[in-house]
Amino acid sequence: MKLIVLSDLHLTAPGETIIGIDPWARLDQALAHAQQVHPDATRYVLLGDLTHDAPPGSYERLAARLARLPVPVSMIPGNHDDRAALRAAFPDHPVCGAGFVQSLTDTETHRLVFLDTLADAPDPRHAGALCPARLDWFARALDGAGNRKVVVFMHHPPLAVGFPGMDRIGLLDAAGFWARARGRVAHLVLGHLHRTVSGTWQDTGFTVLKSITHQSPLNMHDTSTGLCVAEPGAYGIILLRPEGVVVHSDDFTLTDIGPVQSDARSV
Repeated sequence: MKLIVLSDLHLTAPGETIIGIDPWARLDQALAHAQQVHPDATRYVLLGDLTHDAPPGSYERLAARLARLPVPVSMIPGNHDDRAALRAAFPDHPVCGAGFVQSLTDTETHRLVFLDTLADAPDPRHAGALCPARLDWFARALDGAGNRKVVVFMHHPPLAVGFPGMDRIGLLDAAGFWARARGRVAHLVLGHLHRTVSGTWQDTGFTVLKSITHQSPLNMHDTSTGLCVAEPGAYGIILLRPEGVVVHSDDFTLTDIGPVQSDARSV
């Protein structure tokens, strides 16, 4: 099973850009590239911050774009999103009993868990949260996984990666998450940081995917949460196999063409 994962779209009002980048043009470019290169993908995942503070009509425009895809789409909100507006534009997207935009999907070998980490009362610093209702739902999702490997998708990282500013606005109640997740999750797929980062935490593998638009600089000293650079946009490609989880990242803005035959015998 192959998944295409787009993180941190930051869709703006028409004509507005972010450090000179048009997020809508980037979205169109990412979708076109992924459909051309990965026509065998079976699901698309949007990893939060779908909009840049939810300008009017942005979710409806996004819904129209996604309706053209031939496969299902799963999405979760990020700190720049408006949950009510998102739900209104996507009335058929699953939500949990408490109304949060979180859901799960099972394959023969994996359980995909999509967690809503948008704070109930949005944190002015843009940190994320999981309330007791969401943590209880998550625990039940883990309990019902059976022998399937669990892959969790969430916007806010429940861990520190060494970026002082961004680490302050990750998942605030990470201890509650790990009390349930440790030893029971095969892999975490995360957004929010606008940077590709991978490793292990609490004995669990994780991957943070870049934004399709603007990125964070590799800065391990500054405490600001607003640093941006116009590095290439990327989307993730996740391969789910009985043996485990493989995550790739494609800087799709660097080229729109397929692989070129090399004269070298190997790469």
